[in-house]
Amino acid sequence: MLTRDYHKIREPIRLTLMRTLEKIVVVVEVEVELLFVVAAVVVVVVVVVVVVIVVVVVVVVVVVVVVVEVVVVVAVVAVSRSSILEEEEKK
Repeated sequence: MLTRDYHKIREPIRLTLMRTLEKIVVVVEVEVELLFVVAAVVVVVVVVVVVVIVVVVVVVVVVVVVVVEVVVVVAVVAVSRSSILEEEEKK
C-alpha cells in the first residue's frame, strides 16, 4: 500500500519537477544569449572607443607637427631676411 501511494505521489512530483527544470533551462538559455549579446556590445563599444582615441591622438600629433613646421619655416625666413638686411646695410 505504501508503494502504491508512493508511486501515486511520485509521478506528479516528478512531472512538476521536470516542468520546473525545463522552465529553468529556458530561462538560463535566454540569459546566456543575453550575456553573449551584452558581451558583444561591450566589445564593440571598447573597439570604437579605442579607435576614436587613436584617431584623436593621430590628429593631435599631425596638428602639432604642422604647427612646429610652420614655426620653423617662419623663423628661418625671419632669420634669413634679417641677415640679408644686415648684409645690405653693411654695403
